Amino acid sequence: MMNYRIGLWMATTALAVAGATGCASKNWVKTQTAPIVEHTGKLEEQTTANGRAIRDTDDRAQAGIKQAQGAADTATQNAQTAGKAAGDAQVAANDAVHRADRLDSVVKGLDNYKSLANVTVNFGFDKAVLTKDDREQLDQFAAQLGSAKSYILEVTGGTDSTGSAEYNYDLSQRRADAVVQYLASKYNVPAHRFYLIGIGKDQEVAPNNTAEGRKQNRRVQVQLLSNMSGDQPQSASASAAPGAGR
Repeated sequence: MMNYRIGLWMATTALAVAGATGCASKNWVKTQTAPIVEHTGKLEEQTTANGRAIRDTDDRAQAGIKQAQGAADTATQNAQTAGKAAGDAQVAANDAVHRADRLDSVVKGLDNYKSLANVTVNFGFDKAVLTKDDREQLDQFAAQLGSAKSYILEVTGGTDSTGSAEYNYDLSQRRADAVVQYLASKYNVPAHRFYLIGIGKDQEVAPNNTAEGRKQNRRVQVQLLSNMSGDQPQSASASAAPGAGR
């Protein structure tokens, strides 16, 4: 019986020792692995944060690239627009010069033509419409046409220096058109009597640095030229007197 008790006690002690040893092993493993697990978690958090930072940086870079490309495209478009405007203005200027030069070839014996009378009408800023005063001045001028022989009317439109050259060529042409249409419709002046030139702001008659000077430059000048030799003027082409027949 004593041997049985001793054996039972030894078995129980052995199990207790084994249990204690097992718990100690688990605690030791847990103690050793805890820092590793914690470090691994921090690494994952850092990796996630780095990923977000990389994506944010990439997004900002892509946005910057798009913005820079947009600015470059806008600059290119502005340069193209400016180049076209400059080209159009040069074409308009050349056309005005060519129309002025063609006066010699359109009208036979231009040197034989003498100025008999002239009139100047002025326009408001950016306007191409005749006022009552303008029409009265043109009426007084037109009273001389009945007695004139072998004559032409040189109609020159001008502007002040405000605005682009291209726009002012067009504006000066519209002003000259207004005068031609008035004289042609009211006094039955035939189209071949007119020679119309829109010179824009190229030839000022007064300084543009004062309001009065700019007002004088916003004008249409009409000259009555008569061929003293009696030769009839050759018919001007439609392009030389645009709007005269309207």
